[in-house]
Amino acid sequence: MKFLIADDHALVRKGLKQILREEFPSAEVTEVTGGSEVLKEVGNKKYDVIMLDISMSGRNGIEILKQIRANGIKTPILIISMYPEELYAVRALKAGASGFVNKESANEELLTAVHKVLSGRKYISSAIAEKLAETIGESSEKQAYQFLSDREMEVLQLIGSGKTGSEIAKELSLSVNTISTHRYRILKKLSLNNNAELIRYSLDNDLV
Repeated sequence: MKFLIADDHALVRKGLKQILREEFPSAEVTEVTGGSEVLKEVGNKKYDVIMLDISMSGRNGIEILKQIRANGIKTPILIISMYPEELYAVRALKAGASGFVNKESANEELLTAVHKVLSGRKYISSAIAEKLAETIGESSEKQAYQFLSDREMEVLQLIGSGKTGSEIAKELSLSVNTISTHRYRILKKLSLNNNAELIRYSLDNDLV
C-alpha cells in the first residue's frame, strides 16, 4: 500500500503518517510539501491514495488536483483541509477529488474516508451530505462567493483573516501584483469597495 501526503505543515504530515501506519503497518508513506513535488511524485510512481491539502505555496491543492486529473491519473485523491466542508467539498469533488475531510475530524473519520476511496467510492461526511441534500430542489440564488475561482476564494479568506497583500503574496508564493489583481476581481464579483468590506463579508459569511 502506497500513500502520498502533500501538506506544507510538518506536524500535519507527521500526524497523518502515524494514523496511516497504525491502520496499515506495512504501508509506504511519502511526504511532500508543495504542488510541484506532488506532480513529480505522481508522474514517477503509482500511489494507492493521495492526500492533498488545499492551502500550499504556489499552486493550491485544487489546482494541483485538476492538473493530476488532466494528466490522466486516476489515483483516489482525498482533500484534507482546515477550511469548512461547505466551502470546498463540492469544488473539490467537481475537480475530481474522491473525498473531502476536515483536518479537525476524528481519526476514525479519516480512516473511514481512506477505506472508502480505496474501494473505489467517494467520501463526504454525513454533515456535508445533509447540507447538499437540503439544497436539492431549492431555487435560492447562489451566494456571491460561490462564483469566485478557487484562487480568489483562497485570497478572500486570507484577506478576511487580516493579512496584507504582501503577506498573502509571500504565503502563496505569488507576486504582490498578482494578489492585487485577484483582489480587484474579488471586489468586482462581490460588489464591494475595499478591504474593510471584504473582511466584514468574510466574517458575515463564515469564510474565516
